[in-house]
Amino acid sequence: MKNTIIAIVALLATTTFAFAQDKAASGAAFKFETETLDYGTIENDSDGNREFKFTNVGTEPLIISNAKGSCGCTTPEWPKEPIGPGETAVIKVHYDTKRTGAFEKTVTLTSNAVESAKVLRIKGVVNPPAEHDVNDGTDHSGHNH
Repeated sequence: MKNTIIAIVALLATTTFAFAQDKAASGAAFKFETETLDYGTIENDSDGNREFKFTNVGTEPLIISNAKGSCGCTTPEWPKEPIGPGETAVIKVHYDTKRTGAFEKTVTLTSNAVESAKVLRIKGVVNPPAEHDVNDGTDHSGHNH
């Protein structure tokens, strides 16, 4: 009798634990390939577009309601339609590369995911603009035209 009671308690504990695990895994959930994009060192006024690729690893459709850059120089675009379980999508980010110097910015996503606010990061260094010689009619190799 005592062994039967122990077996029943053990079975109930296991079932409750398994149910709690399923409960925690339900809903929508992001899994990003990377949460930080490093532009590296790039030229002034070069292509500032990058993409964060992700998969909905949850059990419910993922709906992103907003994406906000930490300043006006960082502009995100996000999918407006729900992303089904197992589907992949991208968050597009544009950084204004006319701003010289090192940068570290964030994009904050608001969604129905288990982690409702998700912060992504971009970083890099933008070189100063290239200096252009003024065309004054002289060839800088020492020859006149």
